Amino acid sequence: MTLRLLLIADTHVPSRARDLPAQLWNEVERADVVFHAGDWTSPELLDALEERSRRLVGVYGNNDGEVLRQRLPEKAHVTLDGIRFGMIHETGPAKGREARCIALFPDSDILVFGHSHIPWDTTAPGGLRLLNPGSPTDRRRQPACTYMVATVAKGQLGDVELVTVVK
Repeated sequence: MTLRLLLIADTHVPSRARDLPAQLWNEVERADVVFHAGDWTSPELLDALEERSRRLVGVYGNNDGEVLRQRLPEKAHVTLDGIRFGMIHETGPAKGREARCIALFPDSDILVFGHSHIPWDTTAPGGLRLLNPGSPTDRRRQPACTYMVATVAKGQLGDVELVTVVK
């Protein structure tokens, strides 16, 4: 069985957008597992994603208030088809990121993170894959708003695709 994953972060609803783009809601409907790596900014978005997702894995970010911090962990761990995923909002500066993440998530195969709004896809020495989907609502200095989709099948992470939000 193939699992379809949706990776998002830094949605900042409603401060940066009133809602998620329709394109992203369509991806939520198609995904078996939705990962949200923090900076939701509203509990209403968490409620909507919980309602519309088959399975939701989320963490809080630095812009998330007390209500979200009570409902979400700082770090999350989930195993899908034998692949160990970790998730956190912030990993610090790009320089030294891989070494810090290996130390923070020694038992993970994949680490999903956010905060920078900058898409990131690298594999650290030892095999930890680091994925940041960017932001679907606030591109900051990036050329476009983005998110990631991927698949898991037979204990392997399939292609990871960085998707541009079409306005």
